[in-house]
This record gives sequence, C-alpha cells and structure tokens, in this order.
Amino acid sequence: MCALISYKSRFWLFLVATVVETVFLFCSSEILSAQSTTAETPSAQTTDLAPGIVRDKPESGPCVEIDGVFLVPYTATIPGTEIEFEMIPVAGGMFTLGSPGDEADRNADEGPQVNINVDPFWLGKCEVTWKEYKSYMSLHESFKEFQMKGIREVTEERMVDAITAPSTLYDPSFTFDAGDDPRQPAATMTQYAAKQYTKWLSILSGQFYRLPGEAEWEYACRAGTTTSWSFGSEADDIEEFAWLDDNADYERHKVGKKKPNAWGLHDMHGNVAEWTLDQYNEQGYVHLDPAKAYSAIDAINWPTDPDPYVARGGSWEMTSDQLRSAARLASNNSEWKQEDPNSPKSPWWFTTEPSTGVGFRLLRPLHVPDSREVRERYWQADSPKDQYAIKFRIESEGRGARGLVDPDLPAAIQGIKDDK
Repeated sequence: MCALISYKSRFWLFLVATVVETVFLFCSSEILSAQSTTAETPSAQTTDLAPGIVRDKPESGPCVEIDGVFLVPYTATIPGTEIEFEMIPVAGGMFTLGSPGDEADRNADEGPQVNINVDPFWLGKCEVTWKEYKSYMSLHESFKEFQMKGIREVTEERMVDAITAPSTLYDPSFTFDAGDDPRQPAATMTQYAAKQYTKWLSILSGQFYRLPGEAEWEYACRAGTTTSWSFGSEADDIEEFAWLDDNADYERHKVGKKKPNAWGLHDMHGNVAEWTLDQYNEQGYVHLDPAKAYSAIDAINWPTDPDPYVARGGSWEMTSDQLRSAARLASNNSEWKQEDPNSPKSPWWFTTEPSTGVGFRLLRPLHVPDSREVRERYWQADSPKDQYAIKFRIESEGRGARGLVDPDLPAAIQGIKDDK
C-alpha cells in the first residue's frame, strides 16, 4: 500500500528542489539523465520529472505521496556502463535515535536518545557492489592516461569538478580475501573513498547522491520499529535477515539474498557495515540536546578529525548484538591500516579486519542543497590531515589520480580504449 505523507507546507520547496536537480552540474548545464534511469512502473516514463517521481499512483509496490506526485522505486544505470543499481523511496517522519537504557546488550555510545525529524529520501535497496565500485576504481587508469596525453587537465578553475580515483591496491589479498564476486558488497574503502564515489556518480548522472547521516541510516534500518532489530527484539530469526559470524562462512555474500526490512531494504543488518557521514564519539550523541528535536541533517556530527567515523549495521564478521539497529562501529585508522607499508597511509584503502566488513550504501535526498559548496561538504575529506594525505599521495608519490567528471567522461574513456 502506498504510504501517504502530507507535506503541503513544503510544496514549493519540492518544486524548487526538482528544478535544482536538473541544473546543479556546472551550475547551468546539467540535465536529468532520463536515459540512464527508469522507474519500475509504466507511468514513470516521463521526461519532466526526476527519476523515482511519477504523477500516477502505482497499482502496487512501495510509494510515498507528496502533494500530488509519488516517490517510487527506480533502477538507475551508471552512465557509460550497463551496471544498474536500485533505489527505494523512504517516507519522512519522526523517530527516536539511539537505544533505550533497558535494551539488551546496549552500549553507552547509543544514547542519549534524541527525537529526529527525517525528510523523504531514496536509499539503495542493497549495498554498493563490487561491480559498481570497480567501475569507479577503473578511473585510476583512465585519469593516468589523460595526464599522459595532456587532455582533460584539472585546472584550478575546474578543481571543483574533479574527483580522486583510488590508488591500485597495495595487496589485493587484503581486500579480496573475503571474496570479490561482482554481486558482493564492496568493502575496505575509506569513508573518503566512498564519498568520492558519490560525487563521481552525482556529477555523472545528474542526480545528487551521498552517504546517509547516522540518523537517516538508523531511521531507514528501523523501518518504523523500536525493537533491537528491524524484525523484532529477539535474535532467533536473525539468520533470515542477515549474514553474520554464525552463517557467513568467513566471506561476504551476494547482496539481496536475505529478507528485507519492512521498507524493502536488504542487508541493513550484517553482510557489511555501512559508512555514515558522522564523526564517532564514544560518549554517544552528546552534541545533541535530548530535550530538543532535530532535523536529520542538523543531527549530523560533522567530522573535524580523520578518525574515528561511524559505520552502521554490523558485518559478516560480527555477532548478532553488534548488528542491532542502534549499534555503532567506530573506525580506527591505525589498526585498520596496519598492513599498509606506505607513509602517509592510503586515504582510499584499509588493509586489516574489521575493515574487510565495511562498505556503504547510497542515499539520494528529495531536497537537494541549492549550494554547490554545501553539496561539496558531503563529498570531500573533512579533516586537514586527510586533505594533506590525499594531496601528498597524488602529487608527490603518484599514487591515486585526479580527474574531471562531466557528461563527456564516458566518451573520453571509450576514446582511450579505442586508441589502444
């Protein structure tokens, strides 16, 4: 049944946001990539609405009504490839972030509980897979070729349209020891690398993608529940919903093979933990006042240090209590990069458990920030230390590569392949 949500007070903001989505690339030249995305219902075959928005109510399947239009699932194709990914609409609403004090196996960093108001968004039906992520990894070779040929140069004026492609893996066995099937979730990338992936995909597709904030992630995971897991308060049925230490056989598994939560999202518990935008604080949500209500964006604990960040959902390496909806995993650069012999350590890759069980999922908000500066905040390294390491590795060591992203990028890459 379609979820009916009234947002009449935001009607004009919605219209403005839809228009913004059509123009945000290069501030004037971006268009909706309708050729790269299709909704799952026949009525979605329009060219004047963003992907995942239709005028006619679908006869079945999830949808969210907002002032006469409907947010629906859609399938998108990464431009220049045949690689597809699915996005699911999530209705906005109010929920309580964190776990109650009497929840079994609760950790101190899961509180204090705070009321959060979440705007509608689309979230990846599954975690980003190796098939998707390797298309981004391949940019390293392409950007190096551009540099050698002196084409598509990254000038100071065009730096805002540039991304960094990850360096080639120091030792692939660290990353691929748990498998690299194209349908498995990608893993061991840093939060920065995941953020650059979302920038690349956003500019290339004409839609604004980013990582979820912690509150957005937990809201989607809970799917309206207040129990320890999205399926209940007891872990008896967890293997029906999650890959974890009891059933994973020491490997990551193909996405979407376990039952989804009530909102149609797979692998929110287990398989790989998923990056969020937030800085981790062992004292929990002390940056928030439990007597107030916050928007999900205002609740983000924006990082100021390169470590630790928050990953959610737990992984195939973890126990059921670590997969609870409110459970948090803090990154640890020194431990997660132990086998990396470089100095400074790679800003794109981890080498050591539990990073082998950390990946990410895409979020696309209904309301797109109208400022390029604000959008960049979701995509760039937050701390000066990270920024220095990235600059040093690319400019001094030649590891990693920087290149421009625009609608012409797929054709330029194909041109290089045709010349070989």
